[in-house]
Amino acid sequence: MTDETLIVGSISGAFGVHGDVRLKSFCSDPEALADYTPLTRSDGKTITTIVLKGQTKGALIARVDGITTKEEADALRGVDLIAQRDQLPTLPDDEFYHADLMGLMAFDTGGAELGRVKAVQSNGADDLLEIIAPALKDSVLVPFTRAIVPTVDLASGRIIIDPPGGLFADPDA
Repeated sequence: MTDETLIVGSISGAFGVHGDVRLKSFCSDPEALADYTPLTRSDGKTITTIVLKGQTKGALIARVDGITTKEEADALRGVDLIAQRDQLPTLPDDEFYHADLMGLMAFDTGGAELGRVKAVQSNGADDLLEIIAPALKDSVLVPFTRAIVPTVDLASGRIIIDPPGGLFADPDA
């Protein structure tokens, strides 16, 4: 992946015996995944058409060009679907693509370094930022809310966190 591409979904296996696949969409509107074609698979092949057929628990059911059997669909389990950034909508100032947050340095409101954003996890309510703090042995999960993360400055590669008390405390100290 590059700065010009984003992972928008992944294939999670077969659905049925006729080559339909289960797709996990990483889009805020899961069905919008089909609107961003052509997509590049992480194995380098291109998907030009996705026809959504329904939903199942945690996934979309779709027909993808070039996949006609259950075995072909199962062989693609875990393959990411990648879109060009210019295919995706421009976000408002207070929304971010997860890929843009990963790697940002995190500082507290006093300017002290807290760590680096390793990942963004979605749990159904608010997203969580996983921060790798060099002074701690475990990563810290920070709720990604405006109250706790008041500033995201993509241009300078940093976020400001106002963590609740004890969130970054070393339990062994």
